[in-house]
Amino acid sequence: MSPPFLALLDNGSAAEDSVLLALSRVTSVIVKPSEVVPEYVNQCILVDDASTEIDNIVAALDAGAEKAVVPLTISKKLVGIVPPNRLLLLLDAANVSAVPDSLRNAVCGVLLKAPSTDVDLIQSLSTFFSGLTIYVLSGDDPSPSTITKLAAIGASLVIPLQRLTVGPTSQNQINVGDAFLAPLMSDRSDGLFPTIVSSHAEGGRTLGLVYSSRQSVRESILTGKGVYQSRKHGIWRKGETSGATQDVIQIRMDCDRDSLEFRVVQHGVGFCHLNQPSCFGDVDGFSALERTLKARLTDAPEGSYTSRLFKDPALLRAKIMEEADELCRAGSKEEIAFEAADLIYFALSRCVAAGVSIRDIEQSLDKKARKITRRAGNAKTQWATSGSHSGNPPTSTSAIPPNDSIRMQTSDLATLTPEERKQLLKRPVLSSDEMIAKVKPIVNDVRIRGDNALLELTAKFDKAQLDTPVLFPPFYPPSSGAHDLDPAVKDAIDIAYANVRKFHAAQVDGKTLVVETMPGVTCSRFARPIARVGLYVPGGTAVLPSTALMLGVPAQVAGCEQIVIATPPRSDGSISPEVLYVAHLVGAHAILRAGGAQAIAALAYGTQTCPKVDKIFGPGNQWVTAAKMFVQNDTKALVSIDMPAGPSEVLVIADEDSEPAFVAADLLSQAEHGADSQVVLVGVSLSDAKLAQIEAEVDKQAHALSRIDIVWQSVSRSLIVKTRSPEEALQFSNEYAPEHLIIYLRNAPALVSHVRNAGSVFVGPYTPVSVFGSCGDYASGTNHTLPTNGYAKQFSGVNTQSFQKHITSQEITKEGLETLGPVVATLADCEGLQAHATSVRIRLES
Repeated sequence: MSPPFLALLDNGSAAEDSVLLALSRVTSVIVKPSEVVPEYVNQCILVDDASTEIDNIVAALDAGAEKAVVPLTISKKLVGIVPPNRLLLLLDAANVSAVPDSLRNAVCGVLLKAPSTDVDLIQSLSTFFSGLTIYVLSGDDPSPSTITKLAAIGASLVIPLQRLTVGPTSQNQINVGDAFLAPLMSDRSDGLFPTIVSSHAEGGRTLGLVYSSRQSVRESILTGKGVYQSRKHGIWRKGETSGATQDVIQIRMDCDRDSLEFRVVQHGVGFCHLNQPSCFGDVDGFSALERTLKARLTDAPEGSYTSRLFKDPALLRAKIMEEADELCRAGSKEEIAFEAADLIYFALSRCVAAGVSIRDIEQSLDKKARKITRRAGNAKTQWATSGSHSGNPPTSTSAIPPNDSIRMQTSDLATLTPEERKQLLKRPVLSSDEMIAKVKPIVNDVRIRGDNALLELTAKFDKAQLDTPVLFPPFYPPSSGAHDLDPAVKDAIDIAYANVRKFHAAQVDGKTLVVETMPGVTCSRFARPIARVGLYVPGGTAVLPSTALMLGVPAQVAGCEQIVIATPPRSDGSISPEVLYVAHLVGAHAILRAGGAQAIAALAYGTQTCPKVDKIFGPGNQWVTAAKMFVQNDTKALVSIDMPAGPSEVLVIADEDSEPAFVAADLLSQAEHGADSQVVLVGVSLSDAKLAQIEAEVDKQAHALSRIDIVWQSVSRSLIVKTRSPEEALQFSNEYAPEHLIIYLRNAPALVSHVRNAGSVFVGPYTPVSVFGSCGDYASGTNHTLPTNGYAKQFSGVNTQSFQKHITSQEITKEGLETLGPVVATLADCEGLQAHATSVRIRLES
């Protein structure tokens, strides 16, 4: 969120240290590249000389400047070189219309020079520059009311430095604290602002919750000390009596502008009155390790191992190199975590011995992240040539020749005929008619013979001999401890359940819509849960407890009376403990141990033990999808489905800047779901060299996978589509309508508005589908049950309202019928429905 104002140091104006210090705590200062300001000032550079070299601008950004403010002529040269989030456009109000659409997508904001602060004009410009922040530099005297008005429309005021003071606000100058506080609004009766205090030295760890007043915030901004407002005792200067003072590094307001965050460096015993670092308990993780190592540096017992490390640099260096090598050798997730922990311990020991803190490391990372120019990143010779150990875990034996390359099929959109383009949009699956013909005998067998058919089909397809196809509660803990859950997995599912429930609970349609269409005529619409739902959780080549969560939680939140989970059993007839635990959490009423078309049939028609449901949810292979489509059209079943969710698919749009390893990893993350999965790479002006790098990465990463047999089949039927522009790429994507769409393009966030058809969109290089599909469910709460096979043109992904139906009602008073009745009777006569007309007239006559 943008600060309510920026400061401008221009024309060599004098800069008082006290003002600059106050500004550094709440906002940034715009300076000319030639201006010299203290290092603690957060700088944006102002380049208004059209002859300025591009390399000089990039150098200033590499050196740590937050943003470059440049005129129209220079900005066009920086597109593609400087990321949009680092560029502001310098404009006069008169030449706004000269900004092309392509440039609007290449910057994050506009600094508008105007003769006066015309709020109406600025609001209209905010519409024109939709999604960009507007900063306004005008000739008017700055005032808190102007800042407040601009903040209300999402704009910020730019104030010349000579107009800012640490003294009282006057006609010509505004106090830095008053400028910051102008848009802040309290929703409390006492006018105070809830304030989160976090540790700058410990990565933003929360220290406690306090309250601030306008007076206390002003004092903190001006003095740089932690000053708050006690609800009982008034102004509270932290550490005034205890000595546990705070240096304020940064003060920010939240997105609603009604609460604050103070980033501080805490001194003394800690923040809490219980003499501990935080009101929420002691530190842990990296911060706890750093604190322990610092303590050992000063008083480690003589002869202890940590003491040896600090006193013997050669030993510490050898241990770092040893642990780095062991991390590279590690294969399993547990081994990698174990070896990484060892390496971090020794690396942090090296840092503490040299007086380097975790905060110093974070600042170095932040500085590197700001760099525009990048090194090639190749390994130094001694490491590139001596790496005799592979970091890849051992792969399973495969029927695929290990030296054969895995390649996708490539097409150039510009050279295709309309018919060839149409063929690209087809999935490598059987036609629905063919698949329905295949599943129809299975479905009818279950419909007629019930459990007997289920048991025979499960033995045939899942190789499991069952005594009964259905399990009933309790599902967890299992009667036998042999298949109990790993505690870490159980904790992960608990977090998943909480997050998914929170997100889906917010979607519940619990309000009745009431509209009086005319006097005396009231129409209503209200939601009710679908009573009985069936949730299909795929098994087979992968266990998917996340799918059980994605379907079970919204069903539970919606209030469905009966939840039946269907999932293929393992060969011994058991169900994975992860799925059992999720069934327990969501309050499932039964688990059907069956997969494929036979499971869908049992849910649709019911059997001797499996309850019949009203709606079926869940993804699956072609057999599952075909069975769902068949039963929803069978009047004997009277069942609906969520969507035709079939084999998994992903479409990745990448350009020349995309990291080949990232692109390949995301393509393969979907390809490994099944042999009928579909992955598509849409390249925007990709050079042959870049395309070769991506294909080489696909081949390299695929050969390191245990599921290479599946990947080989799915990738060989998948596509690379060459395009000339982002617009052409997104047009093809909209025609394809993928389940998962990843946009790896420059200025990816701005291109999301061009997406018309997709199940779910993943924006930028650090949003992989695997985060969404496997652990992202546990982290974010969004739903990953999405339409495939192009059905994203008509269907949404599963959500809470998928488990609700909507009922309308109407109530007409006598007076209302006197007005509406003649209209209804006339229309009924027009349609020849005499009884309809009579039912109205008989009431009017009475």
